[in-house]
Amino acid sequence: MSEDARPLKIRLEEKLSQFDDTWAPKIVARYNDNEVRLVKAEGEWVWHRHDETDELFLILQGEFDMDFRDSTVTVGPGELLLVPRGVEHRPAARRGQVRLLLIDPAGTPNTGDVVTATPAVEL
Repeated sequence: MSEDARPLKIRLEEKLSQFDDTWAPKIVARYNDNEVRLVKAEGEWVWHRHDETDELFLILQGEFDMDFRDSTVTVGPGELLLVPRGVEHRPAARRGQVRLLLIDPAGTPNTGDVVTATPAVEL
């Protein structure tokens, strides 16, 4: 088996312990043309949308709100939230720190706009 063909096992808690900054995605794996990202969140993020892709949020720890212009959806640990492309939203962690796993197409800016985004970096 070549080095590239080896299975990759990732300990999420170990990776999460390696950073403290919030709303700054960390790339922990890549597959096909996607990035698996970990994020710590506190407070509210910015209103934004992604015109080219849906957005996936898996809540690992904490309670997370997703504000939409007409409603708020609250999700907790072990729950998955999908935001359809083009839908304006604002992520928020209003009740303490939230830990998230995101899966995005490689290079997707976290605000939908490279000018205002916090770039995802390798961890």
